[in-house]
Amino acid sequence: MVLGGQGADGTGCAISGRDAAMDGALAALYGSGNGGGSGGRGRDRSAGLGASAPSVARWLGDIRTYFPSSVVQVMQRDAIDRLGLSTLLLEPEMLEAVEADVHLVGTLLSLNKAMPETTKETARVVVRKVVADIEKRLATRTRATLTGALDRSARINRPRHRDIDWDRTIRANLKNYLPEHGTVVPERLIGYGRASQSVKKEVVLCIDQSGSMAASVVYASVFGAVLASMRSIATRLVVFDTAVVDLTDQLDDPVDVLFGTQLGGGTDINRALAYCQSQITRPADTVVVLISDLYEGGIRDEMLKRVAAMKASGVQFVALLALSDEGAPAYDREHAAALAELGAPAFACTPDLFPDVMAAAIEKRPLPVPDEAARL
Repeated sequence: MVLGGQGADGTGCAISGRDAAMDGALAALYGSGNGGGSGGRGRDRSAGLGASAPSVARWLGDIRTYFPSSVVQVMQRDAIDRLGLSTLLLEPEMLEAVEADVHLVGTLLSLNKAMPETTKETARVVVRKVVADIEKRLATRTRATLTGALDRSARINRPRHRDIDWDRTIRANLKNYLPEHGTVVPERLIGYGRASQSVKKEVVLCIDQSGSMAASVVYASVFGAVLASMRSIATRLVVFDTAVVDLTDQLDDPVDVLFGTQLGGGTDINRALAYCQSQITRPADTVVVLISDLYEGGIRDEMLKRVAAMKASGVQFVALLALSDEGAPAYDREHAAALAELGAPAFACTPDLFPDVMAAAIEKRPLPVPDEAARL
């Protein structure tokens, strides 16, 4: 980028061949003009991509040739944002050319209603590939982490020797410490419950489907499917904007869940929480996870009262500003502070951290809030 360009950008060092091709691909996206595509191979740094599907398809092929996959994904996102190429993704040929990632899935979901039937099947293939990759990366660890948490949460007071939780037993009996003997007399034993096939916990995922939450919707849908596959957890998945949609009956296929969402629109968190609250039958065994940027278009005070009421009844309430790799988006700091005062700190959560957050909620212990979130 330093040496290339028309007239060698005044450096006296022209580039050619592969370097010129890379420079042309970059200039087509990041150059200032609106010329005729990347075919100029670096001769015109103001190339632009235009609105032509063939020129964009050639450019997509170029960047996949010259750049690693991680860079390709960034350039694709920039092309969609900077050059308004979303409508071109409605063409099957374009979808087959792009490098699939979570952000592309979010874009496709936002275009779902406008997508022609000829494109929908290709779009589902793209989405299914990304979902499968996420599941492969996260499902095994999630199941293992939550299975351990469920076993530890089902504690019994008359355990067999091999089932004794010595750490909690000692802490529960510190008042019986005998200094002359240097030991604790365990009047009450606390142990791990044995695994059973019955439902131990209920989890409600309440997901804001406003446009800024696209990546969170994708990850939450995958996690919802993983949780639903565990017999000991009854999982409910609810998405909302100004309306509330229960997608629980589609949890066996996260792709169906994703295509059941409608990204964009307003936000009514209070209405969504009212619905979730109405579905709770075992408060002490229920975890409610609200995933939202907290910009409330409904009744703010009622929203906070519902959170307080759920927590008072024994519900473990988790507020995530995002469930993605990018960190916290823009969010309503006043609402986040109000939730924190209720004992429900709001913080952004990466997909890798989510199993640990859920495990802590299931065991009713402090959430592993990231250090930077503690300062929000």
